[in-house]
Amino acid sequence: MSSKLEVQKKCEWCNKIFIAKTMTTRYCSHRCNSQSYKHSKREERKRKFKVSAIDYKTMQEIEQKAEKYEEIKNKDYLTVSETAVLLSVGRTTIYRYLHKGLLLAFQTKGKTFIRRKDIDALFENPEPYKARPLNNSKPISDLYTVSEIKGKFNVTDSWIFKIAKENNIPKTLIRGKSHFSKKHIERYFESKVDKLVHEIDSWYSVKDIQEKYNLTKAAIYSFVSENNIPRKKIGRNVFYSKNHFDTAKGYETSEFYSVKEAMQKYNLTRDALYHYIKYHKVTKIKEGRYIKISKPELDKLFEKSIDYGTNS
Repeated sequence: MSSKLEVQKKCEWCNKIFIAKTMTTRYCSHRCNSQSYKHSKREERKRKFKVSAIDYKTMQEIEQKAEKYEEIKNKDYLTVSETAVLLSVGRTTIYRYLHKGLLLAFQTKGKTFIRRKDIDALFENPEPYKARPLNNSKPISDLYTVSEIKGKFNVTDSWIFKIAKENNIPKTLIRGKSHFSKKHIERYFESKVDKLVHEIDSWYSVKDIQEKYNLTKAAIYSFVSENNIPRKKIGRNVFYSKNHFDTAKGYETSEFYSVKEAMQKYNLTRDALYHYIKYHKVTKIKEGRYIKISKPELDKLFEKSIDYGTNS
């Protein structure tokens, strides 16, 4: 009884769609079936050849070492290479033994000879075995990605790699991407913030801000985070820079630069200006679509740079 079953399938060799008469049919024609079979046999032969080639190479190396050992095992005087074969170490290791005085040698016209009995003497009265101390240092597992550092500290990629190199901050590669030690990165930026905090002499407590601006604690924390307001902690109490907070709220009467004015005065590109603002936490406010930058703070920043360049 012939089967009337018709199943649409994809040929495993040529990928052509065909109508199969049985569920187990894999190929659209006898030719594809034959080609697939020949291909699998070729691949099987290749795998066997690779394994046999590796085995042959290994056996060849073992035989060569055995032949060399047979040649030198009864010699009274050995070269550095022969000594390395005898002790199953590299030539560099033998030279290190010679430099340390563990082995004696005779040198003449570029040749170095070592007596077999001096080699055997190494094992006659050896020093007690000293176990290497265990390395108890914990591997660095708490890491920042580059994007995390950029987002948290408002710096550029090139700046991150620069400070990491200058300050020997541990770095590792994970799946091709650089990661930096969180502890070392935070320690570096804390020192920068501490320097800025040291220069500020007027502070608000959270209670002062609540009374003056009628804000909730949640609103205060959100505002200081968005505007990068410098802070310091004394005991359990947190204080925020009075000048930075007032300026960000628009209550300070100090003068401001527009972005264009600051770029022209200090001959900066827009990206360079924004980098200095973010990294040095220069106060800025937004008026409509425009950014205003604290004139006293920016002037003070670049005056320091000018003074430093002059003194050097």
